[in-house]
Amino acid sequence: MDEEKSISLLAQPQGEFPALNLSPSLSAPSTFYRIYKDSKLRCVFLIVLLSATYFNLPSKVFPSQRREGCCVPAACVQVDPLRPVANGDIASRLKSLYDTGDFSSRAAEWLGGAVRIPTEVYDDNGPVGEDPRWNIFAEFHDYLRGAFPRIHEELILTKVNTYGLLYTWKGSDSSLQPILLMNHQGEALEPRTYSQWQEPPFSGALKDGWVWGRGSCDDKNGLIGNMASVETLLEANFKPKRTVVLAFGFDEESSGNEGAGQLSIYLKEHGLKEFAFIVDEGETYYNEYGQIFAPVATSEKGYLDVEVKVAAPGGHSSVPPTHTTIGLLSQLISHLESHPHPPRLTRSSAVFELYQCYAAHGPDLPETLRRTIAEAAESDDALKRMESMLIGDDTPTGRTITAILRTTQAVDLISGGVKINALPEEAYAVINHRVSTDSSIGELKDAITALFTQFTADRKLGLTAFGKNIHELSSSFTPIANVTISEAFGSALEPAPVTPTTGAAWRLLSGTIRSAYQDAEGDEKEVIVTSATPGGNTDTKSYWDLSRNIYRYSHIGVHHLKNGAHTINEAMKLEGFVNSIRFYTTLILNADEADSL
Repeated sequence: MDEEKSISLLAQPQGEFPALNLSPSLSAPSTFYRIYKDSKLRCVFLIVLLSATYFNLPSKVFPSQRREGCCVPAACVQVDPLRPVANGDIASRLKSLYDTGDFSSRAAEWLGGAVRIPTEVYDDNGPVGEDPRWNIFAEFHDYLRGAFPRIHEELILTKVNTYGLLYTWKGSDSSLQPILLMNHQGEALEPRTYSQWQEPPFSGALKDGWVWGRGSCDDKNGLIGNMASVETLLEANFKPKRTVVLAFGFDEESSGNEGAGQLSIYLKEHGLKEFAFIVDEGETYYNEYGQIFAPVATSEKGYLDVEVKVAAPGGHSSVPPTHTTIGLLSQLISHLESHPHPPRLTRSSAVFELYQCYAAHGPDLPETLRRTIAEAAESDDALKRMESMLIGDDTPTGRTITAILRTTQAVDLISGGVKINALPEEAYAVINHRVSTDSSIGELKDAITALFTQFTADRKLGLTAFGKNIHELSSSFTPIANVTISEAFGSALEPAPVTPTTGAAWRLLSGTIRSAYQDAEGDEKEVIVTSATPGGNTDTKSYWDLSRNIYRYSHIGVHHLKNGAHTINEAMKLEGFVNSIRFYTTLILNADEADSL
């Protein structure tokens, strides 16, 4: 029944007492007078009020009521779990297969075998073909060929820039836009920590239900999950209507330019210029406020490395100035860190949408915060209160949210001085920035320039910021040292375009997430899908112009990650890895029979 129409609250036998209908006219004086005069209506009205307060009547009675306590707007509406229909028989057979111990063993060997090949990537890797450290990827490709024979028999494999992998599974209907599944082959590792691992970092061992080793969580789990889903679909004799493309870069852990960057160029040059959607590595699902949430990253922050260099005349350290270049650089760093960029919460941000979902579906969310979130949908004052509540939460979650809401800055590199008895003529630091999704590279550069303009003038320091002379030598100004602020490493990247959380592609993805979760956990279980913004960047930065629907999501529970990624004791729960294969399989089947993408 339409929620705006009158709703019969209580059913009763005909003739006992009149049914009470609530409608928007309930507040009219005549209605309340009728209730006041009629004892039976007074009784029913009291029952309704008590039910609303203590028993949380369904949302059809109180449309804004989603959870007990505060009323929140009708936000974070969920689609129904989506399962294949035309491909239902294949989906059912593969679901049964994935439930077997034999398949789990096969999946463990697939992932473990990939982990055993140390495809490490270093920041100082030279060009492909010149630096021998890339050669290990050829061994990894040989492994994939042996592990997934059907893929290499039936899909078209193109190698781009030697080690980029592009698998094309041609569909029978060329009028349907293809889909792109992407992950990366390389991994990051600190060799000095090898001895600290419980299991050797490249063992690929299956122990106590965990597959151990570097890359098991980032990102060979995603790559092998893609391959396993396609291999089993081929074994089930599935013939796609919609073309499926798998793209695996190899240098995401450094720049991504040699892998995904070249793959993207190749796709466009060969006519694959628009995809229905793209799915890359990304967020994991987790329990928050008494409910499982699956955040899908629909945007990414921008990126900028900034070098701050101080130069001054050298000399013997026995006759030092008040501050050496290192001392002056330290002051500049301290000034920078004392002025972090302010966090900003906007209604268009993924964080706002995430907390709307927490309010709508999280039973354990504090009621004060729930009320504030509800009011923030319309009230600017409430929005500011909500922002204060989120950034004032000094917990790991609160600190993460604060970092996402602001442009972050981290001084990660520093250098200066070459000899103990010589004054350093130069000292420099490099600051890594992750640019807020509602900001820009230009705005950040302006903010950095403004931050240091008066500070350097007060200390008689010359200043050149991003190619513009701010304070320089003149007849009236003799600087004691010169500060140069510039972009480092050619790293500037604007924030990513925001993928909409409406439309056919979003409904298909979120419905698939919900069904894949139920297939693993049981039909009575529910996962809430929402948008999110990660702190880092992925290879999707090379694919922005290939689809307006770019999703960064790994169908893995946070509890399936032993110790996270980029650290010691990386391990993937086998159960979680199999669940990700379920997800990719269902996604391909659902996309294949979707006509509206």
